[in-house]
Amino acid sequence: MSALLRPRRSVLYMPASNARALEKAKVLDADGIIIDLEDAVAPDAKDLARQQACAAIAAGGFGRREVILRVNGLDTAWGHADVAAVAKAGADAVLFPKISSAGEVARCEAALRDAGVLEKSKLWIMIETPLAILNLREIAATAAMPSSRLSCFVMGTNDLAKETRARLTPGRMPMLGWLSTAVAAARAHGLDILDGVYNGLQDEAGLIRECEEGRDMGMDGKTLIHPNQISPANQVFAPSDQEIEQARTIVAAFDLPENQSKGVITVDGRMVELMHAEMGRRTLAIAEAIAARQV
Repeated sequence: MSALLRPRRSVLYMPASNARALEKAKVLDADGIIIDLEDAVAPDAKDLARQQACAAIAAGGFGRREVILRVNGLDTAWGHADVAAVAKAGADAVLFPKISSAGEVARCEAALRDAGVLEKSKLWIMIETPLAILNLREIAATAAMPSSRLSCFVMGTNDLAKETRARLTPGRMPMLGWLSTAVAAARAHGLDILDGVYNGLQDEAGLIRECEEGRDMGMDGKTLIHPNQISPANQVFAPSDQEIEQARTIVAAFDLPENQSKGVITVDGRMVELMHAEMGRRTLAIAEAIAARQV
């Protein structure tokens, strides 16, 4: 199982227009780097940013970090050129902004295919519009289509706040319904999902609180906007020592010959079901994948 899992506890946005930042990304302890050609880049810097991003990706040196290129939308003047550039660079994934329907996902799939982007480059999409929230089920279901590359949702909570006029309050009560529905849609179709960014650069306690909210909701990790946010996200979204030990105990109990045909057993005075063993195996696989990242 561990070979199929990739930790995505911390995924950091880096502006493609900043060559020094791209170089620094190679030594940061983030699980993933989103090299951004969209919001973080001014219109007159788009072409240079694209060149720098593709050069950095092609040069490598990111180690076990996942490298994602966020392109401009296909309806912009830069979108198709961004996608064509990815074909040469070979990012792990291509992140498309403001996807609101299953039809738009299909357009992204076609753009990647027509540009000759290698199959190893997966499709990630931003969920950041009211229409996307209303269409979550249909959007996620496109992952079941033949040859689909769709593998991850990225929540765009700042854009959702802007478009809905919802307030970004501690606890995010106005957004909880949208976020939990997005998690359910992602899980129903085998997708990962990353929480939106936290804007308080000096508020570590607030960041930790929001990471814990996302983790408890079922998110795989958090998108970040500053390197200082990496360590808290890594800590919150990693299994704790207690969770790992509990997972080992449950898995070992179900692996005993006398329990292998049972669906329910007692472990340390608690009734546990086979599903708890499955959850435990995933916890152990994620812990192994995180440990492997450090090698």
